[in-house]
Amino acid sequence: MQSFFPLAAALLGYLIGSLSFAVIVSRVMGLNDPRTFGSKNPGATNVLRSGSKTAAIATLLLDAAKGWLPVMLVKWYGKPYGLEDGTMAMVGLAAFVGHLYPVFFNFVGGKGVATALGVLLGISPILGLASGATWLIMVYFFRYVSLASLTAALFVPVYYVFGDGVAWYLNKGVLLALCVMSLLLIYRHAENISRLIKGTESRLGKKGKAAGKS
Repeated sequence: MQSFFPLAAALLGYLIGSLSFAVIVSRVMGLNDPRTFGSKNPGATNVLRSGSKTAAIATLLLDAAKGWLPVMLVKWYGKPYGLEDGTMAMVGLAAFVGHLYPVFFNFVGGKGVATALGVLLGISPILGLASGATWLIMVYFFRYVSLASLTAALFVPVYYVFGDGVAWYLNKGVLLALCVMSLLLIYRHAENISRLIKGTESRLGKKGKAAGKS
């Protein structure tokens, strides 16, 4: 039974993460499926291209919430079942993977930035805020959303290691989950990396040839 509960929690996290709110919100609000236009990425940025800021904001918040909630459920109720920090991180990673490869939507998901932020906020609000601040600073100065996401992904494990003994106590299971999540985020931004190198990536607030691809 001791091995059952962590696996069950991870499965639940994956199923929650598999709820593609970009698609769900768009359907509820009578908008086009975000997988059929723009970058075809089911995420808040592409939903914004539908012209509905309300739908985009709802998608962003719900995508973050589905990363945060499974982690918090383990924090709130896991201890009596032997679910500690390692399981918490595993469940967060499972929710993140669910967003990338959702079982309910033919395993075609988004890039996971909002869901990753939700997971980080669940693990530690300080870690989540530090990562979010990194993203905002990069967007403000360079105007590339993808570059901001990549930079934040790279810094997450660094922040966690250097925060040991100051904001938290390092857990190897949590560190491993954060490293895997960061690598997956980078992998999902492979096309953006290519365009950044070529100088064809679109900047925030500017329309160009690559505007529909970010």
